[in-house]
Amino acid sequence: MALTFTLLLLAAAGLKSWRDLQAARAREATILERIRVADENVERLKRRIDRLGHDGVTLERAAREELGMVKPGDVVIVLPPAPAPVAPPKAPPAVP
Repeated sequence: MALTFTLLLLAAAGLKSWRDLQAARAREATILERIRVADENVERLKRRIDRLGHDGVTLERAAREELGMVKPGDVVIVLPPAPAPVAPPKAPPAVP
């Protein structure tokens, strides 16, 4: 009887340990994926910094798009903001 009880305790502890190990492996996979994505972003940003430092056309385009800069003689057209959508009127509650 004691042997059976001991074996059941060991089996329960082993199952819990196996579940903990699987959870740790899943967390590790998630962290490794996040690191991979971060590394890709770092490389992309390094390439962009290099282009901005060495390519005048890229630098000018970035200044125009991100900072809203214009060259002398450029024509700037400012459009009014789009009107907010109007919500349809609510129907009155039905009376039984």
